[in-house]
Amino acid sequence: MTQALRAGTLVMPTMAKGKQLIEVRCPCCEATLQIDPELQAVISYEEHKKPPTIEDIGAAVQKLKGEEARRGEVFQKSFEQHKGHHKVLERKFDELLKQAKENPDAPKPKRPFDFD
Repeated sequence: MTQALRAGTLVMPTMAKGKQLIEVRCPCCEATLQIDPELQAVISYEEHKKPPTIEDIGAAVQKLKGEEARRGEVFQKSFEQHKGHHKVLERKFDELLKQAKENPDAPKPKRPFDFD
């Protein structure tokens, strides 16, 4: 006899050692529990057997090699940006210095503690 409980859990009574056990499948992890209703305790627990995640080891190795190349490209791009960052800061400083020399009467920029 099969009964449906909340959250799609299936309950199937089975006979074990003259007592009736209830078999329950967990909706989250799909483990199988056998519960004694008289004792209100889990008698046995069996984990769900998952299929292997990698079916073809060659395909997995190729995928990892591709990831390695992608990480290398991202690192090189970041490295080049970091090297060029010094030049950008230098250029900004030179431009601001030029503006300050052209207009010496301009008010000084406010510092963070001037706002208090």
